[in-house]
Amino acid sequence: MNKRKNIEDAISAIRPGAVIMVGGFGNPGTPFALLEELRKQGQLGLTLIKNDANEASIGISRLIENDQVAKLITSHIGLNRVAVEKMNSGELDVEFVPQGILAERIRAGGAGIYGFLSDIGIDTEITSPADLVEVHGHRFRIETALRADVALVHAARADEIGNLTYRAAARNFNPLMAMAADYVVAETMSLEALGGIAPDHVHTPAAFVSAVVEIADESVHFAARGQ
Repeated sequence: MNKRKNIEDAISAIRPGAVIMVGGFGNPGTPFALLEELRKQGQLGLTLIKNDANEASIGISRLIENDQVAKLITSHIGLNRVAVEKMNSGELDVEFVPQGILAERIRAGGAGIYGFLSDIGIDTEITSPADLVEVHGHRFRIETALRADVALVHAARADEIGNLTYRAAARNFNPLMAMAADYVVAETMSLEALGGIAPDHVHTPAAFVSAVVEIADESVHFAARGQ
C-alpha cells in the first residue's frame, strides 16, 4: 500500500484537541515541516508530548506561540523563554517527566503495557502515596504508559509503504513514538520506491506508519526551523 501523501492532507487528518507525540531531541529528528503545516492549519487545544520545547520561534514553540497548545508533556523547557513565560502565566499546562522515564513511558505505550515501576522520585513532592506500591519489601512509583492520537516523526529515508530509517542521533524518540500512536506521519527528504531500503536498515517498519510526506524543497524544512 502506497502511503505517500501531500503534507496538507496528512496534517488535515489531525483533529483539534488531539494528543500528539513529536519526535526530536532539540533540533535533530524534529519534524519541522510537519509542525509548520500544523501551525498553518491552526488546530487548537493540542496536547504535545516532546522531549523539549525547542527554542523560541522554532519547532513546537511556533505552535505554543500561536496559542494552539493547551498542554505540554516534556522533560525540560529551559531553552524556550516563551514556553517558560506561558507556563508561569498559566496559559500553558506543563507536565515535567524525567527524560529516561519519559522515553520508557512512551516505549511502554508502544509495547501495549499499562505502565512500569520505578524508584525515581519516590521521596519527593512529585510523588503522592497513591502513586506508590510495595513489592518484595521495596517501594516503587507507578509510572503509567503514554500513548497518543498522533505521532509526527522525521526520517532520513523512507519508502513509499512507510519503512523508515533515521540518521544517527536524529533517531532519538522517533521510533518509540511511531509505535505509541494511532496515526503516524513521517516526513523525509528522501522518499524511495519499495525495496530501496535494505531490510537490515529499517528502523521503523511500515506497519507503524500511516502516511509519508516527502519534503522535496529543503527551504521549507529550514524555514520551519526559523532559518
